[in-house]
Amino acid sequence: MKRFLRPENASYGHLRVRVQVFALALAAGLSLAAAPVEARLLHVVALGDSLTAGYGLPPGEAFPDVLQRALKAHGWDVEVANAGVSGETAADGLARYDWSVPAGTDALIVELGANDMLRGMDPTAAEAALAQILDKARAAHVATLLAGMRAPANLGPDYQKRFDAIYPDLAKNYGVALYPFFLDGVAGDPTLNQKDGLHPTRAGMEKIVAAILPSVEGVLAEVKP
Repeated sequence: MKRFLRPENASYGHLRVRVQVFALALAAGLSLAAAPVEARLLHVVALGDSLTAGYGLPPGEAFPDVLQRALKAHGWDVEVANAGVSGETAADGLARYDWSVPAGTDALIVELGANDMLRGMDPTAAEAALAQILDKARAAHVATLLAGMRAPANLGPDYQKRFDAIYPDLAKNYGVALYPFFLDGVAGDPTLNQKDGLHPTRAGMEKIVAAILPSVEGVLAEVKP
């Protein structure tokens, strides 16, 4: 004799299947919701002079190269472009800003002004050029780190005071991050500088990057995913 499934059992069977399907769909949805968002590659430009360009250093040891390696070691998916040109003043950097900092740049490191100071140029001119660079970066919504420079005492107290004030004043006025002195811990140390006493050795560059790294990471954290 054939056994026939009672209607109520049939309804229960269909209900159980529906519950199982719903549970599987819910679990799949939760898994998708919990999946981390894949981080995108961040594009950073280091706009500067010979200190950025890597004067006197072997290939792969310039500031942008060493910084990129350090950032990747800290888990950042980043590409740091070397937009450093030896001998340039702040005005020179401004003149080539539009092609040195292309559309799609996420973060900018500005390291300019050392040559203005070494030539004894009026600090007002350097400040004006740097201000225009910051204007351009702000208009393009590029997170910016301003790397400062300091004048030596032999240029006189008045010049030293005027020049050294450029960077904190600009950082405050534009609301950008400031790294007060790019050569902090390296300037004046013969063991960390090349024979000219101005440009860092490989060891000096490693020290510069180690010191500035937290400031760079702070700026990268401002970049929208």
